Amino acid sequence: MLSLVIAMVVSFFSTLMIVRYANVHKRFSGDSDTTGIQKFHARTVPRIGGISILLGIITATLALAPLHTQMAQSILFLSVCGLPAFISGFFEDLTKSLSPRIRLIATMISALCAYVILDIHITRIGIGPLDRLLTLTSISVIFTVLCTAGMANALNIIDGFNGLAPMIAVIMFASLGYVGLKSQDLIVLTTSMIMIGAILGFFMLNFPSGLIFLGDGGAYFIGFILAELSILLVMHNPQVSPWYPALMVIYPVFEVCFSIYRKLIVRGISPSIPDGVHLHMLVYKRLMRSTCGKKTVRALTKRNSLTSPYLWLLCLLAVVPATIFWRNTTILVLCCLAFMMIYVWLYVRIIRFKAPRWLIYRKNSDISSRSTHQRKTSHET
Repeated sequence: MLSLVIAMVVSFFSTLMIVRYANVHKRFSGDSDTTGIQKFHARTVPRIGGISILLGIITATLALAPLHTQMAQSILFLSVCGLPAFISGFFEDLTKSLSPRIRLIATMISALCAYVILDIHITRIGIGPLDRLLTLTSISVIFTVLCTAGMANALNIIDGFNGLAPMIAVIMFASLGYVGLKSQDLIVLTTSMIMIGAILGFFMLNFPSGLIFLGDGGAYFIGFILAELSILLVMHNPQVSPWYPALMVIYPVFEVCFSIYRKLIVRGISPSIPDGVHLHMLVYKRLMRSTCGKKTVRALTKRNSLTSPYLWLLCLLAVVPATIFWRNTTILVLCCLAFMMIYVWLYVRIIRFKAPRWLIYRKNSDISSRSTHQRKTSHET
């Protein structure tokens, strides 16, 4: 618990310094594009929040070293393995010019480093014939590299609104920490607690005010650690179903898979072309449409922040059953199928302007005026 507090304090004050001196570095670090197809902020905001999270993790790990040297060493090595992913994303945050292919390769290099240094690789997925293939080191490593890179990019894709990706990561790390505790896996437990602390320190200034963004560097690094801890937990604990992490991370992962299907199969365009119809963007555009009167910075920021809780709840629909049934493969598989059906149903309803009324956010003033109008109409009748 002390490691969580240390990581949170260091991360918070690091984030505070970045925000406090934003005028000094915003020419390089600021996201000034407020009109892009995937841009929903209303002012220039620094997008290098990943630095604060990394500092929080390193500091907390070093503080842990005198008491638990071997554990601290493992966590530190894991963080070092994530540096290629972080650096590629951070370079993109500063230059806005690094190609997605290079960043994807960098995340793959991070996964490969984790295998070489810490021997972290996928050994089973709960499907007999495929599990036998995974006994071949080459196939296991390739599959691990692809899954880790996919998870890192998935978290980056959903990082579109204030507090969205950070809180989803906190929810997932909390689940990992719980299962790590139940499985007596202290490395997974401790690393998860440190990650929660570091992310919460950043979160305090990211949500709801949107004073700083996570950036590609932060998103890639967090996604990398999520993937590696999930693999490590299943690898070292036979009682943990391999479908537990599959269900736990299904929201961002299925978001990517559905996006590829939507672009490649339905629209016939490259999956790498950005568009504005991801689920979280549709929630912003169509369920939050009445939150904003005048297009002021304050109103747009409020609309941005109110979008995130919708997706937190969607994420919990997967993480809660995953955490409860982490041993039971059958239930986990059924929950994966149920989540995908709920996601597609929700997406189709929103895209067709048929979202359930209880999902659409309405300001109290709108509700009051509607009620007044209804009473007036009833009285006249």
